[in-house]
Amino acid sequence: MNATTYDPSNLYTAQSTPEPRPLQPAQQRIRTAWTADELMATEFPEPRWAVPGIISEGVNLLCGPPKVGKSWLSLGLALSVAAGGQAMESVPVDGGPVLYLALEDTARRLQTRMRKMLGDRRAPATLTLATSCPTLPQGGSEAISQWIERNDNARMVVIDVFAKMRGLSAPGMSAYDADYAAVGHAKRIADHYGIAVVLVHHVRKAGSDDFLAEVSGTNGLAGAADATLVLKRSRGQADGVLHVTGRDVDETEYALRFEAETGAWHLLDGPAEDHTIGDTRVMILRYVRDHPGAKPKEITEATGLDAALVRQTCSRMANDVQLVRRSGGYVVPGQNGGRA
Repeated sequence: MNATTYDPSNLYTAQSTPEPRPLQPAQQRIRTAWTADELMATEFPEPRWAVPGIISEGVNLLCGPPKVGKSWLSLGLALSVAAGGQAMESVPVDGGPVLYLALEDTARRLQTRMRKMLGDRRAPATLTLATSCPTLPQGGSEAISQWIERNDNARMVVIDVFAKMRGLSAPGMSAYDADYAAVGHAKRIADHYGIAVVLVHHVRKAGSDDFLAEVSGTNGLAGAADATLVLKRSRGQADGVLHVTGRDVDETEYALRFEAETGAWHLLDGPAEDHTIGDTRVMILRYVRDHPGAKPKEITEATGLDAALVRQTCSRMANDVQLVRRSGGYVVPGQNGGRA
């Protein structure tokens, strides 16, 4: 299906408006050059967050291995942002129109998932769902921009999955340049309208200590995106950890739990590491975090754990860089001079 035959009006659920305006080059509306003194004197609005601390305006690359729950997470976020209230049962969000392009799903599957996720709640009319769309270079950008034009205060666009909409690369283009250019189509929309665009993507089969290195493709994808989020399976009390980094978001990790009955991901309280390690390590870690420099004897007396177990566990945690040895005791990495 090409751009000349595709009717983007089937993306619309909002009220009818005059003929939509196609996306114009960003520089026609947004200033791109200043003198240094003008730039320093200019007051810019804060970034608009779709999900504060997690999904900001701009392009957000949401990655994870197959069957980890990326689509459940992205659909849950779309429902929460469209309705307003709380995302992942704990993050307050402002409601507003959301476009969800579920390009690997059928309408029946989406209905089944939403019925499970919503329970007895009403489905938000501000969430538009579509199961097909042209690639971004071949009419998709125009279809998305026209939906945004028709929906005042649109807050987020989700493309699940990005591979379905990136389109073909130009002949002779390097893999890095092709990846960068592919994300650039989405970034142009995000920057033009000041909206969050979420691109659901895959990770490599081979794992890595650096979660950014796990993003499938070249570094051009993460390099062009404003933020990268990687959902990884975990162990301990958490079902997953969401690693987040970006230009407007601090690098951090969130521990999540998946509830199969409702299809919902829930954000767990406290640092992610408290939920991804065994109970013994959690007890030691929490005590050392509150008592920097604590020695094994102090930890034993405070926690009631076996002394030999504490000594052995502290040693192993130091080897795993969960604790740092200092003056016969332990500190958490980064705390009071503790270096990983």
